[in-house]
Amino acid sequence: MAKHSLPDARGYFGDFGGRFVPETLMAPLAELEAAYRRATRDRGFKRRLAELLTSYVGRPTPLHPARSLAARLGGAEIWLKREDLCHTGAHKINNALGQALLAQAMGKPRVIAETGAGQHGVAVATAAALLGLECRVYMGVEDIRRQQLNVVRMRLTGAEVVGVDSGSCTLKDAINEALRDWVTNVRSTHYILGSVLGPHPYPMMVRDFQSVIGREAMAQFKKATRALPEMVVACVGGGSNAAGIFTAFIPHPGVALVGVEAGGRGPGPGDHAARFTSTAAPGVLHGTRTLVLQDEGGQVLGTHSVSAGLDYPAVGPEHVNWQRSGRVVYTAVGDGEAIAAFHLLAESEGIVPALESAHAVAWAAKVAPTLPASSRLLINLSGRGDKDLGEVARVEGGTP
Repeated sequence: MAKHSLPDARGYFGDFGGRFVPETLMAPLAELEAAYRRATRDRGFKRRLAELLTSYVGRPTPLHPARSLAARLGGAEIWLKREDLCHTGAHKINNALGQALLAQAMGKPRVIAETGAGQHGVAVATAAALLGLECRVYMGVEDIRRQQLNVVRMRLTGAEVVGVDSGSCTLKDAINEALRDWVTNVRSTHYILGSVLGPHPYPMMVRDFQSVIGREAMAQFKKATRALPEMVVACVGGGSNAAGIFTAFIPHPGVALVGVEAGGRGPGPGDHAARFTSTAAPGVLHGTRTLVLQDEGGQVLGTHSVSAGLDYPAVGPEHVNWQRSGRVVYTAVGDGEAIAAFHLLAESEGIVPALESAHAVAWAAKVAPTLPASSRLLINLSGRGDKDLGEVARVEGGTP
């Protein structure tokens, strides 16, 4: 687990972050932070996590030169960091295993989680099965409809999946229910939050567990090219896969970093989940001060994305700090562009990306032809698209 200068002692990344929770959660959060600090110094913990990441997850994941895609587009070389090849199909397992081991270390026999696209839920259910933990996953009923395959996978590993039918019936509402559960069961339960969101120490902790992506990618890229990429691109919902790969490259100003949000159906309220490229404002959501899609009265706006994992009205506080400092540029890609990129990567490389990852592919496909042939562009392919085949067929008018 890498060491970083931020957050500060209060959990802030500049002006964003912190810990905004009911009094009943202050003690378990302090307990979690202390347990995490011990784990970062515990050789046994780090050795066990490293062993599981290798023997169980399948790390290191490959760095793939996407030559057919690059030839089709023209311009820059394109490389893919293949997090889709992790066990369970996405980067989410890196953090899930780390936090499940922490739950064991704290003597918590039960874990809960929220999930949107289902990949975090599958990862938590998988880690719980491996380590003998009781598991409950909260998921919006709209996301359950879109991600039936992952619901089946969670239940197959012994997890209880609870549908949430309040609000927009998506990720935001699943997080609300998971927090309510945690407040009620703090003594026996650890909440495995899936992204760089929530109250301190979650944004720091999840980033650190995912930073293995960036460390591997940098070492692999240097070995393959004897250089660094000119640009690194990742999709951004809550932001864990992007934080995981960006952290290694943040100290290298010659590497441009680009986060791609969900442009959805368009710029209107409720039609997208583009926090940086819209009128989102600072606010507090799910325990952290960050950038939130909200109306003039401070009410959280609805969101939309064809990808369930990007359909969230806020973003991790460290991403806001990176954007405000100018170190990372954030842009957005619409539903149609993401679906087109879903097909493009499948047809050119034989790789079916998650719809979340397809947003990063779509933006890269637009910019690569404008770059010199000597440029190297690295995409974090955060997950695979098996889970999205039915939704793409439905959107395109085929059989779901």
